Amino acid sequence: MSRIAIIGSCITRDLWPILGETPQNLLYVSRTSLATLFAPPPAGVTTADEPPNGLRPQPHAALVADLRKTALAALVAHRPTHIIFDFIDERFDLLSVGGGLASHTWELDVSGYLDQAPFRTAHRIGRASAACEQLWMQGAGEMTAFLQATPLREAKVILHEAQWADRYLDATGQTKAFAPIVDVLEGRMADLRQQNVMLDRYQAAFAELMPGLVRIRAPDALRLADTGHRWSLSPFHYVDDYYRDIWRRLREAGV
Repeated sequence: MSRIAIIGSCITRDLWPILGETPQNLLYVSRTSLATLFAPPPAGVTTADEPPNGLRPQPHAALVADLRKTALAALVAHRPTHIIFDFIDERFDLLSVGGGLASHTWELDVSGYLDQAPFRTAHRIGRASAACEQLWMQGAGEMTAFLQATPLREAKVILHEAQWADRYLDATGQTKAFAPIVDVLEGRMADLRQQNVMLDRYQAAFAELMPGLVRIRAPDALRLADTGHRWSLSPFHYVDDYYRDIWRRLREAGV
């Protein structure tokens, strides 16, 4: 039986529940970045064992893993047969804080951890900046070396090449266009087109670095967002046919 690890977002994790499957032997690493996975943990930041008000256990666990840098050890301990990457969570700015890096996610905003002293002098690194791209490319190289230097070298590595949808189905089933500037995180705006260009760069660079990588991508016609999606309307909350196509491609890759 496959033992699957996802380093990515709900677009991959949600394949199972959306298609009526029950995930087994699954490790899910989210709300992080290749730029922050290999960075030192921010010094002086403390995290709670229980989720603060407003956070569910899984999102809080993902946030804590990003702050404490525990995801890589969990990945090795899981001993996956397949590691699936997607880069949709590579939309958040980074914070340089306490000698380390963290992803500036919604979970971090609502956790209350930003009130701690180290964050008062944190430096924001914009996702679209050259500095963020350099940090990400460095992290991609470190991920390649890490996989090759550990028992993870035996796993099949798959890249789910997702992009933001520029169209969506409204409540009447009509196809509408997204505005090009979308809200990433409560007032932090991003250009949908620029985000997709960035994702193409990230995906191409990762494929060049990673030997034996299996690349899967749904047809452009299926990259359509859904107003009725379980997590609400978003450029990366797709219609069910998108997930069915990716599921088929994963099965063909041995998952």
